[in-house]
Amino acid sequence: MIYVTRLDGSQLVVNADLIETVEHTADTVITLLDGKKLVVKTLVHEVVDRIVEYRQTIARGPMRQVDTPPLGPAAAAIQANQHPNNEVR
Repeated sequence: MIYVTRLDGSQLVVNADLIETVEHTADTVITLLDGKKLVVKTLVHEVVDRIVEYRQTIARGPMRQVDTPPLGPAAAAIQANQHPNNEVR
């Protein structure tokens, strides 16, 4: 879901998965898959940026939003547990 601003200044939440096109005329026109058109004040590049950000958030998944420790210490721990002939203990 992304937030856009209507011409009257009110906020509207749009399902980014339903957006077919975003075009610049005198205003920004968002066309949905069902043919509905939304005329908004939000600039085209801002709408596109919000869609990209939304999709990146979805692609990361819920576990990616949590801070995780860097892999460096984990890799060092694995190496410390290896025998000289590269077998893991």
